[in-house]
Amino acid sequence: MLHPKVTIIVVPHQCFDYTQESLESIYKYTNIPFKLIYIDGYTPKHHQQYLEKQSQIKGFRLIRTDKYVSPNQARNIGLKHVDTQYVVFLNNDVVVTTGWLNYLIECIQETNASVVTPICLQGEKQLIHSAGGSLEFKYKNGNLDLFDERLFINDCFDKVKPLLKRKSTQIINFNCFLARTSIFSKIGYLDENLMNCAQDIDFCLSVFAVGGTIYIEPQSIVNYLPVTELKLSDTPYYMLVWNYVWKRRSVNYFQEKWGLTKGATFTMNLLEKVNQHSNLPFQSLKEFIKPLLVDEDNFISSASLKGS
Repeated sequence: MLHPKVTIIVVPHQCFDYTQESLESIYKYTNIPFKLIYIDGYTPKHHQQYLEKQSQIKGFRLIRTDKYVSPNQARNIGLKHVDTQYVVFLNNDVVVTTGWLNYLIECIQETNASVVTPICLQGEKQLIHSAGGSLEFKYKNGNLDLFDERLFINDCFDKVKPLLKRKSTQIINFNCFLARTSIFSKIGYLDENLMNCAQDIDFCLSVFAVGGTIYIEPQSIVNYLPVTELKLSDTPYYMLVWNYVWKRRSVNYFQEKWGLTKGATFTMNLLEKVNQHSNLPFQSLKEFIKPLLVDEDNFISSASLKGS
């Protein structure tokens, strides 16, 4: 048996509901030798039992934490145990497709890139979630801002597929990427001060700062499964990942680290994006209590009358 050149590290992203679907896709669609390190970030009991059983059957390394961890904390836990030439980071709500890893490794070898990212689709409609893009620092009236342009976002994959070519990119998505393990000896571990946003941009900027290169490989396809309905068992972790304190600390830290002006367009956009995630649990709660409020106006009026 060939010695694996790559280690796949699976980490929690924002929920645990897709644990089984994601793990099964790895073993179904990966046809080259690999090591697997699975970071069990304090998953609910039923997922914990499933992972323990699968680790015994399939022989992968399972590391369970005794508390919830942020995605970058989980990535660093796994990274400490990597002894292969390449490492893949994969979120636990991503499913892979046939040949995904072969294409990534071919690309990194043929381009001598530091990092390679696949095309990431989203959900059943096969819309583009991530297909690379560009970053540019700009000064305006002496104020430094950062502008990111992400290509083909929410476009139908089948329609834009002819336009997707292997090329260098300045943006990746942390749902899935392949890196040379050696790059971390230059940039250090992933920054754990970024707890729920800008982790991908920070990583890209760090790679470029040491002279590294990043490519996108359109033949490699993965699919991100977004949270559409938050289950009760997932709610504590989801609300922790997208909580206000983590949001403000992450945004402020990124702003200071890269010298952006307070109130920069980039940071304002970050806050808006995180706010959208934060609202999901409350949307679910509203749907839950909706049957109790068949006619909200009448309910409020009746309550007011009873109290008068």
